[in-house]
Amino acid sequence: MTGKYTCGRCLQMLRRRAVAQNSVARWHHAASPRRGGYDFPASCVRSLSSRSSASKPLQAPVRQNGLSSGLSASSIASQNVKSMVQKATSATSTASPEARVLLKPNNLFHSFSQSPAAAIRQRAAFIKQNAFCPHPSHQQTRLPLSPHDPESRKSQVTSESLPPAHSHFECPDCGVPIYCSEGHWMDDFEAHLEICETIRQINEDDHDLHSGRFFPEFSYPGLQDDNFVINMTNWDTFLYTREFEAINDDRSMRQVTRMLTYPLTIGSVLHELSPYNVRKEGRLTVEGLKSVSALRYTLHPPKTGEGVDIQGLRLKAPPVRIFILGARAESSLPREVWLQLSYIFPRSLIHLIFIGPESMANRDDEFPLPERTPENPFGGIVEDRLGGQFKITTYVDYFHTMYKAQYFQPFDPYLDCFMLFHPGLGHPASSHEWEETLPQLLETKVPIISTGYTQWDMERDINWVNEKCAGEFDILLEPGENVFRSLRWDLNDLDPHDVSCGNWGIWAFRGKRYEATFKD
Repeated sequence: MTGKYTCGRCLQMLRRRAVAQNSVARWHHAASPRRGGYDFPASCVRSLSSRSSASKPLQAPVRQNGLSSGLSASSIASQNVKSMVQKATSATSTASPEARVLLKPNNLFHSFSQSPAAAIRQRAAFIKQNAFCPHPSHQQTRLPLSPHDPESRKSQVTSESLPPAHSHFECPDCGVPIYCSEGHWMDDFEAHLEICETIRQINEDDHDLHSGRFFPEFSYPGLQDDNFVINMTNWDTFLYTREFEAINDDRSMRQVTRMLTYPLTIGSVLHELSPYNVRKEGRLTVEGLKSVSALRYTLHPPKTGEGVDIQGLRLKAPPVRIFILGARAESSLPREVWLQLSYIFPRSLIHLIFIGPESMANRDDEFPLPERTPENPFGGIVEDRLGGQFKITTYVDYFHTMYKAQYFQPFDPYLDCFMLFHPGLGHPASSHEWEETLPQLLETKVPIISTGYTQWDMERDINWVNEKCAGEFDILLEPGENVFRSLRWDLNDLDPHDVSCGNWGIWAFRGKRYEATFKD
């Protein structure tokens, strides 16, 4: 397994450098007699032999015979290489766990507080400081969000109920701090057993990301030949027909789907070979077929004989704008991930627009934001060097503010689409931010695709939309499980018993259109 880890690669590079430096020394020994017995300048010899800071500075060039000069150069090169190998070996053997985390596939399970990765130990400290014990004998710390919420099992404030206590005890089977004491863990073991195996899987997946191994599953294919057809029936058929490298491990499959779920959730609905259709249990409604057919007409244009020279220039339709509202983590995904959306629609132009106050999360390298000027009134960050057919723009603002300024008008059902990743429309903490935006989205009459962490989360959003705009929208895609959901489960650090996965459910709606009818 050495070849899969960083230390083995480093030692291989050092061995190659040693061979190259010995060949340089031999070449210098053979060339020096022809130059009248003069050595190369000391700086030149040093740059060819080694860049190690431990090598001693050489003296100024002096007149020597060829044999002595060749021996001196080779001895200096060998000494420098030996010093570098010794330093690398000592650093590898004596490095602290924070600097060298190399975990084998059979050694990925560790308790969070005793993890060899510093980031996971910090996460354990955060959980112990903010999460509360889910044992039913404690008082409620908040209102239950769903019938499956562990808070719903807790009793009301009575004289017999215990005050809330933080999660300090780590379950030995899953390694995550969940209960306040070992006694409560043993007493509530039956309830914890329902998700203990899933939490252990999350633990191992997190340690796998910090294991120091190479991730061949994160190497994405480029543009595909037109003669090959993409099969979007499920994850396996898509990865195979898109010519991804073979993924034979379930853990690697979970890691790669955690990132690809975002572009493929959009592509699976808009693609002409979508797994959602109007057949029985296909979940696509008649109104949904009308909306996606308009977008598919633009995303799948016919071949026009376009070429790379002037004679091959052809007119193209305007880019399809996909507005991702309330963008958070998805805006910081590697651009190679989002480029997969462009490769699914190779003959169309796509403009991805991230909008939301948290759209610059985890993108600290791009700060400070551009100044707001008359040419760029909302300080948009434009990324237009992602290929000739793909463009990303980010706005750190609310959509309803930009809508009032008529910044994106007019909207075209053939060219525009809205995407809401886990928007929390019905969540008590975020629903007030969508009250002004929802009527504006329905006024555009373009498709609105939304996802949810769980079935309960998705149903809560649907009920909230029904409550606020009843009778003003049409369902385009019946609610249900997303074919391209993330296969990796995620843990809520504020409530470790709350387990979910990215884009579990998907549904779509649109503002109701009133067609004009003509009478004789």
